[in-house]
Amino acid sequence: MEKEKYVAYVSTYTSGNKSSFGIRIYDVDVENGRLFEKDQVEITNSSYVTISHNQKYLYSITDFGVESYKILKDGSLEVINHASINGMRGCYLSTDYDDKFLFVAGYHDAKLTVLRLLENGAIGEITEEIFHKGLGSIAERNFRPHINCVKMTRDNKFLCAADLGLDHVVVYELNHETGKLRQVDIIRSEQESAPRHLKFSKDGRYLYIVHELKNYIDVYTYEVDEHGNPVFEKIQNISTLNAYHAGGSAASALNFSEDFKYICSSNAGDNSVILYSIDQKNGMLTKLFCLPISGDYPKDAALFPDNRHLVSLNHESNSMTFFSVDTKKGTLIMNGREMQVDRPNCIIFHKLS
Repeated sequence: MEKEKYVAYVSTYTSGNKSSFGIRIYDVDVENGRLFEKDQVEITNSSYVTISHNQKYLYSITDFGVESYKILKDGSLEVINHASINGMRGCYLSTDYDDKFLFVAGYHDAKLTVLRLLENGAIGEITEEIFHKGLGSIAERNFRPHINCVKMTRDNKFLCAADLGLDHVVVYELNHETGKLRQVDIIRSEQESAPRHLKFSKDGRYLYIVHELKNYIDVYTYEVDEHGNPVFEKIQNISTLNAYHAGGSAASALNFSEDFKYICSSNAGDNSVILYSIDQKNGMLTKLFCLPISGDYPKDAALFPDNRHLVSLNHESNSMTFFSVDTKKGTLIMNGREMQVDRPNCIIFHKLS
């Protein structure tokens, strides 16, 4: 049987670097838990990348707005087009489950932008622009709204926008014809907790929100009531740190394993990665380990598709570090040398068809 092949896409900042390549493409050696650089894509300040649900297209943030690429057979990228988001550079983007719309989160200007996607993966016109308004709790960063993540519920009904400035997630109903949003709910987090990223379980019944400043994950159940309204109920709160961690830590990443049995997060300041197993019956998390990543500011961390290896993207030390993982024993062991990469932001593994 032929082994499944993967590539990995890593988005990076380019300003201040000599490089103009904001996306790097790697061949993935799953068996040995290593990456080999295959190609580089010229793009400015790729804050975040996402792959369409049909696996055909990759979308990236850039200084000019958003850019779309066709994913070729070998995992290389061919540019399709770029579009303005009519605002400051975004920090996160995702598509709905029909790949009809692209959602962009604006950290700097607290703007949520919706753009239409065309059949060929190209980005079309803006259909909705919403500014979050209000005052949060901490003058420095929570003084103003900052939208940091936008994700649809898996039933493709509602868009959840995490605002780490206002300490809540705003829930919008998406009109699939017009691409307009209507606010229907707010999931309130603790003050000064800063909800940063959110993910839904594979079956869509559980929502996981990682909180940057209070270093924990909240787990919610999600369902739709008889009137068609979303209902979120908190069932768990679990720390992303050890009890004896260093102060001044900030939780960052939130990534499922490919089989959705594990979820991992990372802590800047503490410079650690944490792995949880997910109870497949009730969605609850059990901590397997929280261990150091040998780098500075792990902005993203992800398990390899085999769940036996892990990579940490260390934003401030300009490196990726690699580890062997034993989920049963709860161990993380350095796996070979670190790789140099300037100011990495996020990583996505992609299975080649």
